[in-house]
Amino acid sequence: MEERRRCKRLALDVSLELERLDKGGITTLKYVHVEVSDLSKTGIGFHCNQDLEVGTFYNAKLQIWTKEVIDTILKIVRKNAGEDEIQYGAAFVGMTDTDALKIEIYQMFDDAKHDEEEASQNEEA
Repeated sequence: MEERRRCKRLALDVSLELERLDKGGITTLKYVHVEVSDLSKTGIGFHCNQDLEVGTFYNAKLQIWTKEVIDTILKIVRKNAGEDEIQYGAAFVGMTDTDALKIEIYQMFDDAKHDEEEASQNEEA
């Protein structure tokens, strides 16, 4: 299957609480617990057992690999229902350039690490 994403996804295994935003950016104090599976500089993939609407917005405080917390607003853009839980895709619609850069820098280090591992395996063969 051809990868159509603009940005490479990196595995991330963290729990996250989303806070629903209603019209006018007002929070509803309705929290949803989700399990993040992957992340890129443009969005995240996660799963939960609650039904969320595509097109809705959520506040989130996301802890990344470095243990730093990124404040962001997510927009649900994709939903795939499974047997026990639903897989979602969400785009970052409110994130500082500095926080996006943190993800991008981690991506570069991760790519370099994989390149080194691949080169080492090729030398051994």
